[in-house]
Amino acid sequence: MSIETAEELEALKKVGHVVAACLKFMGESIRPGMKTSELDAIGAAFLEKHGARSAPQFFYGFPGHTCISLNEAVAHGIPGEGVIANGDLVNIDVSAEMNGFVADTGGSFAVGPVSALKTRLLAAAKEAMLAGVAEARDGAPLSNIGRAMENVARKRGFTVIENLGSHGVGRKLHEEPGFIPGFYDPRDKRVLKKGMVITVEPFVSNGARIAEDAKDGWTLLTPKRFSAQYEHTIVVTDGAPLILTRA
Repeated sequence: MSIETAEELEALKKVGHVVAACLKFMGESIRPGMKTSELDAIGAAFLEKHGARSAPQFFYGFPGHTCISLNEAVAHGIPGEGVIANGDLVNIDVSAEMNGFVADTGGSFAVGPVSALKTRLLAAAKEAMLAGVAEARDGAPLSNIGRAMENVARKRGFTVIENLGSHGVGRKLHEEPGFIPGFYDPRDKRVLKKGMVITVEPFVSNGARIAEDAKDGWTLLTPKRFSAQYEHTIVVTDGAPLILTRA
């Protein structure tokens, strides 16, 4: 969507605060030995308490309240019987609808001591996201976002998942301008406009470039590889973007 009124911006700020706080709370609640369904229940209760509802469940019938992906699962993991263990990477994606507006955020968490590779991967993914956010301003090529994120990943020795990316958001979970690549696509001539609401979310991996279908209808995998993702919902301005999902 493109924001047209102060009331719309205020509503987006409210739902952005809720999903950011939910993600933070869920991350702090991760414990070795818990099932991903138990972690999802924590997120569901948080959203309900704050008057929000799961966006993937509402818009797409997702079989969970949040997406929780472990290790080789890069996105859209279904909460269930999977058990979280020390050394795991846990990605949590929280998106919610509240009073007709939607915000989307995500983050990857290390459980206990993890390898040096996973530590570097997490740092690179977060750095890539912030680099992409910094490129979002009125009049700039939309492709600058992917270029910045891909450059960070390469510099740190990692790859970007090319069939997952950022997107428009605001009234629905996925809106115009549609798919925003996490890499530089010189054919993409779209231009960012003031008021545009989008996510910025790189999916960074230690070698994978394509996420594969796990055949459960939802989960996407990078077999024998790990991935990390961080995500903000932002509003494009004529200066630094407004981050709606900062906890």
